[in-house]
Amino acid sequence: MTSSTTPPPVPSDAPGGRGPLRRLRARGRDEAHRTASPLELFFDLCFVVAVAQAGIELVHSVAEGHAGQGILDYAMVFFALWWAWMNFTWFASAYDNDDVLYRVVTLVQIAGVLVLAAGVSRAFEEHDYLVVWLGYAIMRVAMAAQWLRAARAAEGPERTTALRYAGGVLTCQVGWLGLLFLPEGARPWWFLVMALLEMCVPPFAERGHSTSWHPRHIAERYGLFTIIVLGETIAAATVAVKSGIDENDALGELLPLAAGGLLIIFAAWWIYFAVPVHGHLRSNRQAFLWGYGHYLVFASVAAIGAGLEVAVEETVGKAHISTLAASAAVTLPTALYLLTVWALHSRHYKRGITQQLVLPTTALLVICCTFLGHWAVLAAGVVCALSVAAGETLAATRPVVAADPPRHID
Repeated sequence: MTSSTTPPPVPSDAPGGRGPLRRLRARGRDEAHRTASPLELFFDLCFVVAVAQAGIELVHSVAEGHAGQGILDYAMVFFALWWAWMNFTWFASAYDNDDVLYRVVTLVQIAGVLVLAAGVSRAFEEHDYLVVWLGYAIMRVAMAAQWLRAARAAEGPERTTALRYAGGVLTCQVGWLGLLFLPEGARPWWFLVMALLEMCVPPFAERGHSTSWHPRHIAERYGLFTIIVLGETIAAATVAVKSGIDENDALGELLPLAAGGLLIIFAAWWIYFAVPVHGHLRSNRQAFLWGYGHYLVFASVAAIGAGLEVAVEETVGKAHISTLAASAAVTLPTALYLLTVWALHSRHYKRGITQQLVLPTTALLVICCTFLGHWAVLAAGVVCALSVAAGETLAATRPVVAADPPRHID
């Protein structure tokens, strides 16, 4: 992914109609009008299938009163999804040549995530990670093959970087076998060790040479995945509300949940896209921290949808938890999302203490809403909407300075 040095611009070598197989050369950071490809969008949509499965299992765990174990299982499965997605995203930003072999290997990665999705239920219910490991292995071996192909077309430090990536990916994949053979109590600790090792691969691989990722392309890819996960959250919440109305005729009780959930999701979209973030991704260190931090962004967005489903089940009497716990299932991931988005990029475009405090204060107030009983989700939604209004008002009334980013998304 990135480390600490910025490479010189690489001559643009955008994909074009030059035969079914082409050398997998690095693309240039100076490319104009670089946008996400249809293959990348298809890749994202298939990944969200697995995210949805993880969310469904999280709902079941929390609704049955096993929130702690459910959150742990969710964090482990979601890491596999997020890490595989992120590795492909940064690789594609630097090396996508869109030839036949590149497409086929990417489709193999998509097949891997679908295999992983098929094993999510067994991972949650039986703590059997065999299918999850197999799906992850398919994705990671395919990713290593892409790096080996890039190494074949490169030379010098760039070739070394590609070989380090391939070796690191395959070595870590062997390490994940521990989840299949270690005692159940040791698996969370082994997961933590392996997750840290996985995240050390990019800094190690790019020591001395950085891949030529494209800032606008990376920002767009992360933004699009955020939108897709938000869409899945809306879909899951809508199905839950519809089922509650159809099975229990509880329209009056569910309307506050539906309204509050919609306000939260609308505000989440608005806050994330309030400013174009690609201008912040000027160095490898900034991009490194920003990219890793999105684990919490994506996981919290998906968890909001799961929390809304839990709140619906509690309202209609299907969940074996308290109203306070059901409210917390929505408010806590919402607060985490607000704080993470603020820390990753919103704070870099704020001017003065008042603007800086808007999102942290909103997160605190959303947590306080947890204690408002059946009105908690609606109150949290109203707080989020007022936060957006306050942010826009402060942005409109502050003096315009040269350093201010444009108020649009490129």
